[in-house]
Amino acid sequence: MPETEPRKTRKTYNVPGHAHELTFSVHRRGMHLLQPGIAEAFLDNLVRTSDELRFDIWAYVLMPEHVHLLIWPREEPYDISTILRELKVPVAQKAFELHPDLRKLLAVPRKGRPPETRFWQPGGGYDRNMFTPKVIEAAIEYIHMNPVRRGFVEAATDWPWSSARNYAGLQGEIPVVLYSWQS
Repeated sequence: MPETEPRKTRKTYNVPGHAHELTFSVHRRGMHLLQPGIAEAFLDNLVRTSDELRFDIWAYVLMPEHVHLLIWPREEPYDISTILRELKVPVAQKAFELHPDLRKLLAVPRKGRPPETRFWQPGGGYDRNMFTPKVIEAAIEYIHMNPVRRGFVEAATDWPWSSARNYAGLQGEIPVVLYSWQS
């Protein structure tokens, strides 16, 4: 295995009034997000982080190996890099606490140094600014349909780690702000 992996780059534009579609993955696309306690830790941290860093959660889905979020920062200025760090670091720590075996599984060898352990894929993931209703609504649909497209469920509302239930008027795992172009 190479000592270092190429780092994906993500260009961030912290533009007031824009929503952000964020996607990030578990290291090596490992199917670890839905291991016992990790999804719950992510969702708890998502709610805490949205409160602390003042952004609305418009849509989300946790898949076994990646996350899709659609958020809308309420404060100016804001920093998407800070939001991502606060979303990811505590969850990685909790994942390794809950499942110590992941440390060895996700270790990255480094020449002449101890291995580095990564829960999340290096780099910033995907960040797309959104500001038009048509694009935002399409992103919400795309996010919610992920588990259906993968064949995990027949209806988006059947996937427990998604805001699709909230949009259908059902009880979701966490509260979200339902997007409406009239908002």
